[in-house]
Formats: sequence, structure tokens, C-alpha cells
Amino acid sequence: MHGPGDMAELGPTAGPVAPTAWGTATAGRASRSQHHPQGILGSAWLCLLLLLTACVPATGTNPGIKAQLTRKALEFGRRIGLELLQSLLQKEHELNLRGSYYSPLLGTLTYAVPRIRIHELQMNDSTVDFAEDVGVRLTVQRARIHLSADWGAQLGTIQDKGSVELRVHDLAVVAVLGVSVDGSGRPTVWSAGCDARGTDLHVEFHYGHSWLYNPLALLVQKALRQELNKQLCLELHKGVSRLEAALKDMKTSTQLDAFAAIDYSLVGQPAITAEHGDIALKGEFFRVGKSQQTPSSAVPAALPAALPTALPTAQEPMLLLAVTEFVANSAAFTYFTAGVLRKNISSDMLPRRFPLQLRTKSMGVFSPQLQQRYPDHPMELHLSARQQPLLSCHPDALHGAFFSSAEAFVVLPNATRVPAFLLNIDANVTGKPTITRNRLGGTVSLKELSVSQVTSHVGPVEVKRLETLLKFGLWLFGVPWANKRLQAGVPLPTLHGLSPLNARLSLQEGFVLIATDLQYKP
Repeated sequence: MHGPGDMAELGPTAGPVAPTAWGTATAGRASRSQHHPQGILGSAWLCLLLLLTACVPATGTNPGIKAQLTRKALEFGRRIGLELLQSLLQKEHELNLRGSYYSPLLGTLTYAVPRIRIHELQMNDSTVDFAEDVGVRLTVQRARIHLSADWGAQLGTIQDKGSVELRVHDLAVVAVLGVSVDGSGRPTVWSAGCDARGTDLHVEFHYGHSWLYNPLALLVQKALRQELNKQLCLELHKGVSRLEAALKDMKTSTQLDAFAAIDYSLVGQPAITAEHGDIALKGEFFRVGKSQQTPSSAVPAALPAALPTALPTAQEPMLLLAVTEFVANSAAFTYFTAGVLRKNISSDMLPRRFPLQLRTKSMGVFSPQLQQRYPDHPMELHLSARQQPLLSCHPDALHGAFFSSAEAFVVLPNATRVPAFLLNIDANVTGKPTITRNRLGGTVSLKELSVSQVTSHVGPVEVKRLETLLKFGLWLFGVPWANKRLQAGVPLPTLHGLSPLNARLSLQEGFVLIATDLQYKP
């Protein structure tokens, strides 16, 4: 796959070749730009393998997120890689190749090849498969390459210039990329094997004194073919080394806002079968700039060794993604300990038809002393989580438990806030996430609500009556308001041009399962 650059460098005589009747070749020094075809070809097919090396599955520690890439995903990556490769090759590439050839009959021939043009790269007969317990295997059969280059040459006092064509047919390459993980949770790769064979190579010069150079080309074609086979794998090894160096700098966490970041480091060693490659991420939220001890109860549930595939689908999906309830609970714990799960509600923030208005005239129904002491004053309600919200996933729905404190204040004309009473308000809700047209949405319903008095500065509060009216208000206004926004949904995320296609969602015990194909838009 790195052949065009190598072949251009080899023609006519770069690199060591066997002595012939015409003389012995001596390789010159070639300087290449970053767009040399060798680098382009190597990087292009290696980018396919990033589908697998993005993360690595767990074997000892339960992951927060687990996924499964299928052979269909590898085929998708192969097609995208070929399209990317073709677009990269449809232009001239700087080569700046210089060398010389010594012949006892003719003397020293010096040459220069400033640029190269690739006219055809046909690799339709290629496959990408999982190499069991190793990584990914690329197999190319009957590939064809056609390229041309301008050249200039000098033999003694004679200067000449023209072009050269190189065609390779029946090129076969088998390369295996090994995938693992290092101690910091980053993926590592290595070249686990390579074999390249090109059986049909033809070099032809045009213009200038091509009648003189073409007999020489015929004699060295066998040596060029042998050098090509060797250089292809050498260049692939170099490409893997460049990928390995880049992965060492890969981030394993991302800051989401001023309070939280998510750790998506890899957990454990690869577990690759002939049919699929499992993928696992830690998937844990943590405080920004703070050490955080996750509660002992907040441990990821053990995901099944084989993810369920019984989703309504006509074909095998490219990707199965399981997100455990641990991910959501670690986020809830992080934001709770950061103290940001709080909201102040003023009288002008509630709908006019809401049965409970934040004024002493309205709230005095539940606390007569409140209206007596502060007749018809505006009020504020300070809501905050008194413990971490909890989420659990079951086949019927997502279940959420919220534990809040609500402190009511009377707002005096001089803007002073006087505490009135403190309540505990707990709620149990259920929700059903949905994916529609690549947007994640859902619905929520209120199952239980309980209100209890903690303290009061205005006498007893009739909490049962308040609880009943609050339930009615949430049922009439709060839940429909939330569902209207949830049903609108948010777009599913994209990564480097990759986005889900025809995604489907299923609730399982302990995790949400998403089955999806992928699409690429550069």
C-alpha cells in the first residue's frame, strides 16, 4: 500500500540493485515532503484501524461503557479509507528524488525526479478482518498501481529530460496490526506481521533519449520488484510506529465544564474474536481539580460477555454500545459533591396558572402564620440536592430517585430574605429514552412525591395538603413542560466526521444498549 512512493524512488535506480551488464546503481539521497505517497498510503489504511484502537475492552475491571465493533464496521472503515485515499492521491506530490547510476560503457548518469503523479490505485479486492487475540488484518489481492513522474538527467555534458511511467499489477499485501493497552489506559499498536508481493512490474521512459534508458529499465525491473516487496513492509512498519507515537499523546479524559470531566481511559487487555472486537471505557465522571472518592456502592455493573443483539433490525449493526447506569450515577455524584445541584425559584418564574404561587397570600393556605406576619409578600424557594440522585436501568424504564431540600424565604421590600420554613421533597420518576432521526430524546413521568417538614419559623406547615397540590401542579405543568423539551431531543454526537446512522435503543437490566450503523461526512 505504500508502493507508489517506493516504486518512484526505485525507478530507475534508487536503492541497491544487483549488478548488471550495464553497471551498478548507486542510490542518491531523496528528500520528501509530508505529502509523499508512501506516507499518504500508509496513514490512510492505518486510519481504518483507529476504529478498533480508539479503546480496548476490559477483562478484570467492570467498564462504565462497553461496545462491540462488528466486521460490518471494519468493512465500513475500509470503504471510507479507500475513498479518503483516492481523494488524497488526485494531485501531484512533491518527491525531490535525486540519484545516480554508473555504467562502465557510458559513465555516470545523474537524475532528478521532482514530482510524481498517481493515475490509478485499484484495491477493490481488499478486506479488513479481525485477527483473533491480536488486532486487525488487512488483505489486498490483485492491486494495480499506475503512476508517472517527470525526470531530468545528465550524462557527461549531455542533459536530458522526459517522463517515466511505472505500472504494477497483481500486487498482494497482508498486514496485521496488533492492539493492546498501556498502563495509563492508552491504546498501543504494533506491527504483528507483513507480507508484500508484486509479480508484474513495468517501467517505461518517454521523450528525450528514452530509447537509451528503456533497455536499462528492462534489465533492472526484477531488482526493482524485489526492492518494492521489501520496501512496502518497511514503510508499513514505519507507519505503525508513527501511529504508536501519536497514541502516546492521546487524551484519556475531557473536561466538560467548570465542575466535571469524564475519564474514558481504557480498561484491561483486548478481547478480539474472529467475529467482533469488544471495546470498553472507564466512563467515570470526576471533579475538575479535586480529588474525588467514588462511593463504594457506585461500582459499574458487570456487563454480559456478549452484548444482546435481539434488537429490531434486519441486519447486523456496525456498533453495539452499552452505557451502564454507573456512568449517570458517577455524573450525579460529581455534580452533587461540587454543590451545583441547586436552583433558586422566584415568584415570577412560575406559570400564572400553576396552583402554587410563590407569594405569602398563596402559601399562607398551608401556614396561616406566614400570611399573618408577612401579608402578600413575594417569596423565593431555594432548592438543593441533599444527597446524590440515583438512577437505575430496567427493561421497562429508567428509574430515578431525587432527594432535595426546599427552603422558603419571604422577600421584604428592602430585598432582605427572611427564612420561613425548610422542607424535604423526595421524588421518584421513570423515563424512557428514545432515538428518532439521530436525535436522543425521551419522556418522563412522576411516580411518587413526598414532602416533610424539617424546620419552620412561621408555625406548622400542612405538608400533606401542600404535597397534594404540588403533585397536581407538577402533573399539570411540570411533567408536560419537561416532556416537550425531552421529545425535541438533542443531536447524537459526532466524532471526526463519524456519526450514528439508523440508531436503535433498548433498555436492559443495568444498562442502555444502542445498536447503530455509522456514516462519514468529512
